[in-house]
Amino acid sequence: MEDFVLSYVVTGLAFWSTAFLVMRALMPKRSYEFCNRAVSTMHAVAAVCMACFSVQEWSCPVCPLNAPSSPRQMKSLAVTLSYMIYDAACCHLNGDVRLDNTVHHLVSIVGIGAGLAYQRCGTEMMACMFITEISSPLLHLREMLKELGVKDTDLNLLVDILFAATFSVGRMVGGPYLTYVTLTTDYPILIKAMAAGLQLVSAYWFLRILRMVRYKLGKKRPAAAAAKVNAK
Repeated sequence: MEDFVLSYVVTGLAFWSTAFLVMRALMPKRSYEFCNRAVSTMHAVAAVCMACFSVQEWSCPVCPLNAPSSPRQMKSLAVTLSYMIYDAACCHLNGDVRLDNTVHHLVSIVGIGAGLAYQRCGTEMMACMFITEISSPLLHLREMLKELGVKDTDLNLLVDILFAATFSVGRMVGGPYLTYVTLTTDYPILIKAMAAGLQLVSAYWFLRILRMVRYKLGKKRPAAAAAKVNAK
């Protein structure tokens, strides 16, 4: 592993932790989770940008496959690794020890760590970072809106639908393709295992999102019908 990777991880940990403390200081009336989601949104936007900047040829965004990782890719992955470690610790300190969330953090940390150790698969991992983070700003926005009192409104429903659509396309279209490529190519077994694990977590969350959308739309219809009746 390159020497700069460790320095990026340590610096990143300090940065994300400081950003959280700043959020707590700037928004003392907001919850612990709200401030953490604000930091998570910062990372999601940064991760998507880093993934786009790392593309070598836009005619084939996921090329070359199974190639040595470039310094830019490794630096980007190190930043995301530092965030995942921060977020895992932050969730644990807040008592959020749900199995799916714990598995997500574990798979991400081990998978990114393996990629940095092998110094391979940088293209695939950056594609994975784009796929997994592209829906994150909407995920955090929908939860933050609830704390701001914007719940059961058209805006809240719009954010829910946009999140569900973005997650579905990224995780259930791009994700399976990337997982298939990883499992059928000569990658280290640890990276294959982490890719499969991440896709399983994504599939579980996808089912939960489908139930959420069905519930929200089902809840909206009676309200709309009642409004029409009252209008008459």
